[in-house]
Amino acid sequence: MSAPHKKTAGRSLLVTSAAALSSLALTAPVALAAPSPSPSASPSATPPANMSTVGGSRLGQAGTQVNLASGVPVLPKDVTARSWIVTDAESGDVLAAHNAHWRLPPASTMKMLFADTVLPKFAKTEKHKVVPSDLAGMGAGSSLVGIKEGETYTVHDLWLGVFLRSGNDAVHVLSAMNKGVAKTVTEMNEHAEALQALDTHVVSPDGYDAPGQVSSAYDLTLFARSGLQKKDFREYCSTVTAKFPGETKKDKKGKTVRKPFEIQNTNRLLSGDYDISQYQGIAGVKNGNTTNAGATFTGVAERNGRVLLVTVMHPSKEEHNEVYKETAKLFDWGFKAAGKVQPVGELVPPKGAAQSSGQSGDAGEAGGSGDSAGSGSSAKPVASDTADGGSRGMGTALGITGGLLVLLAGAAFLVNRRWPLPDLVRRRSSRP
Repeated sequence: MSAPHKKTAGRSLLVTSAAALSSLALTAPVALAAPSPSPSASPSATPPANMSTVGGSRLGQAGTQVNLASGVPVLPKDVTARSWIVTDAESGDVLAAHNAHWRLPPASTMKMLFADTVLPKFAKTEKHKVVPSDLAGMGAGSSLVGIKEGETYTVHDLWLGVFLRSGNDAVHVLSAMNKGVAKTVTEMNEHAEALQALDTHVVSPDGYDAPGQVSSAYDLTLFARSGLQKKDFREYCSTVTAKFPGETKKDKKGKTVRKPFEIQNTNRLLSGDYDISQYQGIAGVKNGNTTNAGATFTGVAERNGRVLLVTVMHPSKEEHNEVYKETAKLFDWGFKAAGKVQPVGELVPPKGAAQSSGQSGDAGEAGGSGDSAGSGSSAKPVASDTADGGSRGMGTALGITGGLLVLLAGAAFLVNRRWPLPDLVRRRSSRP
């Protein structure tokens, strides 16, 4: 990925309390998955005739699915992605979709599933000294955060590398801590099945192009929705800039020092770029780009108490930051259409879903820690006006809100018809 540019000024965002949200249980319709993915090296330019009907029969149909009626805005006409989906993150309603279940290479958006699977296993304060085998097997040209053999990193550092720089090196180190890439891939596939993300087949945990590795706009949205129930996941995916440990060296005086360097989130709707502004209300989630996948992105944003998820896969228009531009157009449409358009399907709950009892709290914090940033965290909270060293940054003001939460614990996943994204998008403007 190209070097990040300075971000634009942040925009204000409020999130409403979730206390009054309904607790009607979400039920999963009977649906069939599409046939197993073919181990093709590159995807076809034409969607298959038969796709999965998970979430509703219309989502298995090729082409654009939307219920246009009086008062419903027309979809943007210049969206060129092979596949996209616009959903209400809380209700699970699919507002519109285009080839939602088309199995395509996901690139680094697969890291959302990796994080949702592995993040709860290690306390963020846990330390790991990197050995050469930890970094073995990475694909040529992988995106890297700059991990060095022989250096020690905290789990918190590693997750910042995964989310902000899409570091395949950080993914491989965390996979090594999880007893290897093979075990991690198996667990990711099992977790995808538990989430009813049946379009997905994982081959590499970092999303690097591999024969047979596929997902879909629908499944990537399920991964984001599940991951966003985890406090640490929300923190990492919404962090714009952070300090990352550098290499241990001797300075001019012969003193051993290890200076950190700044990393910036490569999600351009979050950080901004020279040709695109930070999107109003954006709060994550993950981007990707490889030769076969093209550009992919899943984003979450909030306006006026409405939280939407948009996933875009492989725009054919080859303009700089096109995947973000098309995502922004779909977000704009979704916020205008929400409450007016009849859904064309729904995001299904995981297997074994049950009705929540309206319990407050949070789930999936790494190592069971309730500390959102960890002791001595180097990540800049998104609510800070300026980052260390004078660089500009926006961050989240983290704090648990009351309301109904989705809890993920093994096979038990409590689902509400409407659920909040606690502490996700409470923001204020930042100024240089």
